[in-house]
Amino acid sequence: MFSRHRGWEPHARSTGTVVPFRAHKRIADSIVAARRDDDAPAAGAHSPKPVVLKEEQLRAIETAHADGLTAVQIVDAFTSNHIKFSEASFRKYVQQGLLPRSKRVGRKGKHKGSLGLYPAKTVRRINTVKTLMVDGYTIEEIQGQFLHYTDLIEGVAENLVELFARIDRDHEKLDATARRDLKTDLADARREGDRLVERLQDITRRVAAPRTDTLRLAGAAGGAEDLL
Repeated sequence: MFSRHRGWEPHARSTGTVVPFRAHKRIADSIVAARRDDDAPAAGAHSPKPVVLKEEQLRAIETAHADGLTAVQIVDAFTSNHIKFSEASFRKYVQQGLLPRSKRVGRKGKHKGSLGLYPAKTVRRINTVKTLMVDGYTIEEIQGQFLHYTDLIEGVAENLVELFARIDRDHEKLDATARRDLKTDLADARREGDRLVERLQDITRRVAAPRTDTLRLAGAAGGAEDLL
């Protein structure tokens, strides 16, 4: 799976965060809320700086960089949206085993060497980890619980994205009437897919909650502030 299993490479994805049972609903609500548009600020008030990327931003990044991103591009995905995240923070994520290993991809042309690329889902992984850290969870809790189901759920989400993308390509070959008939069904299926992923996230949080409580009793309490 994640840090311990190092299997992030093929698009295995998820947001299966795991939290103490008494707090799983609070975390689920916070992650869902992070995907919604911010409420309009009151007249004369300054909009607060965003803490994490929104769902539409994540999808745009994953679409634009389907073949992977460099470390610099990953950092820029956050900073260009006015979200705090430095190259030093990125290196700490890697050192803590919170991210997948990069793969070396040869540059075009002679004597160009190779480039380290991270899977596009790396941005989503950082985004979810940041959400948990803002909520006060320790590195140990995130490593031991959040990552337990993460890759599997991300796999479901990414396979759905790939499936819908393929349907989009193929349905363009149909006649206008058939495309029109499919449009509503396809939109409904996308929404149902999103709801399925969210339900799986909530279920895995509850299933893994006892492991988190055990971790707390064992005294794991590493701070995560320096990773924000």
